[in-house]
Amino acid sequence: MATDLVEVNPSSPASEALERAASLIRRGRVIAVPTDALYTLVADPFNLRAVRQVYYAKGREIHRALPMLVRDTMMVEDLATEIPPRFRMLARRFWPGPLTIILPASPKVPLRATGNTGRLAVRQAKSAVCDELLARLNQPVIATSANVSGKPTCRSGIEVFGEMDGRVDLVLDGGPCEGMGASTVDITEPEWKMIREGAITEAEIRDCLLAGED
Repeated sequence: MATDLVEVNPSSPASEALERAASLIRRGRVIAVPTDALYTLVADPFNLRAVRQVYYAKGREIHRALPMLVRDTMMVEDLATEIPPRFRMLARRFWPGPLTIILPASPKVPLRATGNTGRLAVRQAKSAVCDELLARLNQPVIATSANVSGKPTCRSGIEVFGEMDGRVDLVLDGGPCEGMGASTVDITEPEWKMIREGAITEAEIRDCLLAGED
């Protein structure tokens, strides 16, 4: 496939660029967008063709789940079998922002999108591009780092284009992303677990959860 590169203002993206991106996602295509935590590949999690294309684009092992972006906590309620108090504590403190939270997935989420794990990783990004794109789609989207598996996540649209050319349909180039990347915490077990420490530290997660239990 030929990959297109379209420049956008990350704080005030043009409607035309957003609608083009949304149209591609509705048709089962994969695009790359800037977020508050580096660049991300975005696609429709309910379209199995799109899910397969994301795995192909990244060279990702199929047993590894694909994270999702949501617009708000209400959108999570349709995706998870339960919403534990810990989720609400963390979302209230860190969303929108660079924290991915792992929950048990509902049957509504295709098993292929969870890597057959039955677990769901969700995040609300502090990003005008992501927020307005989700508003147009009115559904969550796959949101996995824009890179070939094993390589560093791309920090600019030009980097994404250079690495993913021919693997995705469109790159929205919002310039450089300077963030550290999102942190990931798993709250599916009685003892929560830090999976990846990025912009939010394990100590901050612990303090938030301890404060909520007081």
